[in-house]
Amino acid sequence: QVRLVESAGGLVQAGGSLRLSCAASGNIFSVNAMGWYRRALGGQRELVASITRGGSTTYVESVKGRFTISRDNTKNTVYLQMNGLKPEDTAVYYCNADIVTQTMFTYAEWGQGTQVTVSS
Repeated sequence: QVRLVESAGGLVQAGGSLRLSCAASGNIFSVNAMGWYRRALGGQRELVASITRGGSTTYVESVKGRFTISRDNTKNTVYLQMNGLKPEDTAVYYCNADIVTQTMFTYAEWGQGTQVTVSS
């Protein structure tokens, strides 16, 4: 069994910063792509940023230049550094990881979600 455990989000003022982390543990052979999604109240889930095992990154246009995704493969952990936060970044953030288990089964695992609230 595999778990993704996210760090706590929080409440921050506009212009502030927050760092999220997500650690994968359990029956893991390797972790391929990892990413962060978010869902605002009443909205649809969107991909915020993703990173391959080799470190290639992608970002949704609205966060480019403000958010940075990174990972530590030795810890099966992905990070999201969020700077210059805006009220429209308020959402529940979910970690996602493409897991390869010890038996070579591949599937996508999700974190429990963490609330990020940006006040104006």
